[in-house]
Amino acid sequence: MTDKQTARQKKILEIVSQVNRIEVSKLAEIINISKVTLRSDLSKLEEKGIIRHEKGEVFTGSSDDINNRLTYHYDTKQKIARAACDLVHDGEAVMIESGSCCAILAEELTLKRREVRIITNSAFIAAYIRRLPHTRIIILGGDYQNDAQVMVGPIARLCAQSFSVNKLFIGTDGFSENGFTGNDNMRSEIVQDMAKQAQEVIILTESEKFSKKGLVPLLPFSSVSAVFTDNQIPQEKESFLSKRGIKIHKVSI
Repeated sequence: MTDKQTARQKKILEIVSQVNRIEVSKLAEIINISKVTLRSDLSKLEEKGIIRHEKGEVFTGSSDDINNRLTYHYDTKQKIARAACDLVHDGEAVMIESGSCCAILAEELTLKRREVRIITNSAFIAAYIRRLPHTRIIILGGDYQNDAQVMVGPIARLCAQSFSVNKLFIGTDGFSENGFTGNDNMRSEIVQDMAKQAQEVIILTESEKFSKKGLVPLLPFSSVSAVFTDNQIPQEKESFLSKRGIKIHKVSI
């Protein structure tokens, strides 16, 4: 994909994430490209499951739909994922939990590394990278959550226990004085089991999550070795994490 195509597609995602639904003709007018060029870009984005396109409109899904979350601040998430990609070596096996930054990381690993095996509970991630060369993926079984497209529950937790890896990459829904937090109890439980099978747990998240507090505990600070985020993280939150031995990696936005 050329730099121009990449820039156009990022612009498309930026606009769609802001309005949720827009007519193709209006979108082409805003970006100042032909409908033919726009439809080509939309087809590529729809193929990856990021947006939906039908009846002359482009739109995202529900608030919990990972397709919708992926479009929001896509450029920032891609920078975070690219920085985290540097931690992984050719031939390594890693666990990646469901999440928008995590999905982009899986794509980066598949494009830039050789023989990396990805173990995940995310059906979305499997579909997101399925057409890329060198894809090697293991999906944990379990109860399927439709919007988030993840496997959860006792079977998924049991499957996670079958593996041992150096690194687990996860997202987070929020932050509290006691640790990182999530918004779904079953998804938090599978993260906790996956974390037990990894030597290091790395969180990928936009800085705005440090101003939110999730509903349920995800992981204590002692279980997390590093955080990849953007340079808008509040200084007091960065200091708080650093004092607890968590290494902070920031990307510029």
